[in-house]
Amino acid sequence: MALKRRNLIISVFALAATAALLLWRPTVLIYGLQAAGLYAAIAIPMGLVLGIVHIVNLAHGEFMMLASYATYFTCKALGMDPLIAIVPTAIVTAIFGWIIFQLTIRRALKAPELNQLILTFGIAIVFSQAINLVFTSQTYKMPLDYVSASMDIGELTFGIWSFVFVAAAILFAGGLNFFLKRTTTGKAALAVGQNPKGAAIVGIDVYRTYGLVFALAIALVGAMGALFLTKSAIFPTVGSPFTMKSFCLVAMAGVGNIPGILSASVLLGLTENFLRAFRGSREWADIVFFVLIIVVIMSRSLKGRKS
Repeated sequence: MALKRRNLIISVFALAATAALLLWRPTVLIYGLQAAGLYAAIAIPMGLVLGIVHIVNLAHGEFMMLASYATYFTCKALGMDPLIAIVPTAIVTAIFGWIIFQLTIRRALKAPELNQLILTFGIAIVFSQAINLVFTSQTYKMPLDYVSASMDIGELTFGIWSFVFVAAAILFAGGLNFFLKRTTTGKAALAVGQNPKGAAIVGIDVYRTYGLVFALAIALVGAMGALFLTKSAIFPTVGSPFTMKSFCLVAMAGVGNIPGILSASVLLGLTENFLRAFRGSREWADIVFFVLIIVVIMSRSLKGRKS
């Protein structure tokens, strides 16, 4: 009931903001929804890992960054479009994620949560510094004509390519919902997430399931790395803000609450673009997610005291 109430509250705020912006500043609505799609598509895999493996992966954005770099240099070498590289990149990053899980994260699953955070934070630092040492802090971007496509509605002109992120977020949410509720492996993953000891008693290989879920999440992040490259420049620290924003969205929605992540992403995307619409508040747009997560944590702590 609490989860449904939280989803309802977030959805109501998001819908109210959407309706108001549609009437007042439609460009804020359009670009806010595009940003929300990007945030949701990156945050959903983090929510999957946290909900089932029960670990906060602070290297989440760095996995996307690595995938973007791998896609960039592969496409440059082969003369290939990043869109064609999405599936191969997802497969390679899934394998890489599984290896990282087996070598590091698996060994820390029974450790205190602080140790887990330090471990994944260390992995993030290693990834970003390794890329910085090899490729320096230089930015890389692929010149693609189709990303500048635009649409005219009356006197309103806006870019449309970033709606691909909205499509990706919906695809990820729907695909994971189908996987978790309609497939044997997905149901086993849900069982492991809810009660690892009970799942082990009925014959489910808990650590194998953890590894598969983590690899699946990293595959989705890898796919987003290739898709992200079509629109944005990449550099060694490009993934860090997305780690923080993903954590913020998962915290707002609640562990394992994928629909809530979608609603929270809309709220965050609209809020950021609303602030950017005014000259005096543009600087605040990049820290609004910190404000949101502080509000969420404080509200939950107050509820805990009352109960």
